[in-house]
Amino acid sequence: MNDYPWKELLVEASVNYVMEEDGELVIIEKVPARVNPETGEQLLSTKTIQRLREMIKERKKPARIIKTPIYEFPS
Repeated sequence: MNDYPWKELLVEASVNYVMEEDGELVIIEKVPARVNPETGEQLLSTKTIQRLREMIKERKKPARIIKTPIYEFPS
């Protein structure tokens, strides 16, 4: 029996993957993922995660560079 008040529905989508590497934010666009439209949870395959790690390690020329503000959450 499922005690959760929602259905586990995942749809194929493209997402942005954001991480910090050596003090820099890295954004990879159009990453294939399965997304729960109700919760926004994103699931990436093992193969996709391995490819993301390779891309970040390679440090090829980015498609573009953006400037973005960074805020600290107040304590």
